[in-house]
Amino acid sequence: MALSFHIDHQEEFSRKELLLRTFFGVFYLLIPHSIALFFVSILSSILLFLTFWTILFTGRYPRAWFDTQLGLLNWNARFTASIFNCIDGYPAFGLSAGHPCVHLDIPYPEAVSRSHTFIVGLFGPILLIPHLFILSVRNLLVLFLNLLAFWSILFTKRYPKSWFDWFVEQMRWGMRINAYIYFMTPDYPPFTGKEVQIMH
Repeated sequence: MALSFHIDHQEEFSRKELLLRTFFGVFYLLIPHSIALFFVSILSSILLFLTFWTILFTGRYPRAWFDTQLGLLNWNARFTASIFNCIDGYPAFGLSAGHPCVHLDIPYPEAVSRSHTFIVGLFGPILLIPHLFILSVRNLLVLFLNLLAFWSILFTKRYPKSWFDWFVEQMRWGMRINAYIYFMTPDYPPFTGKEVQIMH
């Protein structure tokens, strides 16, 4: 029941969109999406609390709540990819929207382990401390590569594939953490952002 996430690597990027995002993105991209995502995240937190107790009593994850959390993760993914110049095109608002280059899928679990949910609900943040530490260190390289990618796109209209893959792996790693803490998957995140097949 592994999470699947990837971003299509464009052969060419728009210099015009790059410059618009860089100099005006805070007004038409960062502020409106951040405000909308803030309020949706409040709903997400309420649903997460309710989901914890619902699973403990029923062993099931309400499908509508699962789809809401998945929609929020998708929204965050296309917004983040846009902010870091990994995709062209304006990221759509909404939980049911998408982007042709951003792909996130988490299979819906028909049944969820009560004991696993109890453990993750109580100790999840502690269990994920090693991941968060590694990701915080990797973020420094992500920021540096993003700066280099800006100049690469500006002069060549290309985002070097190896730098692009590093960023996507960073996002995938974070998505796995979110899916785990949201009870959407029982798989403890591997210590990598690469695509791996988790064996049970």
